[in-house]
Amino acid sequence: MLFSDSYWMPEKAAETSLRERGSRFLAYSFPVNSEAAVKVELEKLRKLYPDATHHCYAYILGAGGEAQRANDDGEPSNSAGRPILRAIMSAGLTNVLVVVVRYFGGTLLGIPGLIQSYGEAARLVLQISGKVEMPIEERFFVETEFQHEQEIHRLVAKMSARILGSDYQEKVIIHVAIKKSLALAWEKAVEEHYLLTGSSDIEHI
Repeated sequence: MLFSDSYWMPEKAAETSLRERGSRFLAYSFPVNSEAAVKVELEKLRKLYPDATHHCYAYILGAGGEAQRANDDGEPSNSAGRPILRAIMSAGLTNVLVVVVRYFGGTLLGIPGLIQSYGEAARLVLQISGKVEMPIEERFFVETEFQHEQEIHRLVAKMSARILGSDYQEKVIIHVAIKKSLALAWEKAVEEHYLLTGSSDIEHI
């Protein structure tokens, strides 16, 4: 994902459940974009199921999957959070939290059984969540004279960039987002425009 123009995240929040030898596994997935959002969703589920045996979870954050965490919440080490994390990675998703709430059914599943159950619950809920492709963009300010504004607009269209907004002061300041792989070409194109017109400047933000 690090060298792509896009990444994949869940299309929507979802929930499902499965039973394994009496234990009930309630699986939830959430689109999230920060650790603060992760904490909010975890707290909601803890309040919703205060009597559950375990609230195990994993999440991946960032366009390149820079932040990852898995939590077993009292289950044997790497028997719950890690299988959930592997399911997220297998789905190719980021900016996602998956929580599997377990109600113990009286029969021990053993570590292989736990790994299978938590992993399968996570896989199923991520299927329901779906996935949506998100662009990885870099942002710029372009400052130009009023008479050259349409030329910048044409350059934006030519390079499949997006105008996020414009400020009209002594000059026009245009806020632009462009795919990461085209950022250098965009800077070069605006600099060439500046050399031709002497009227445009660019700032990378």
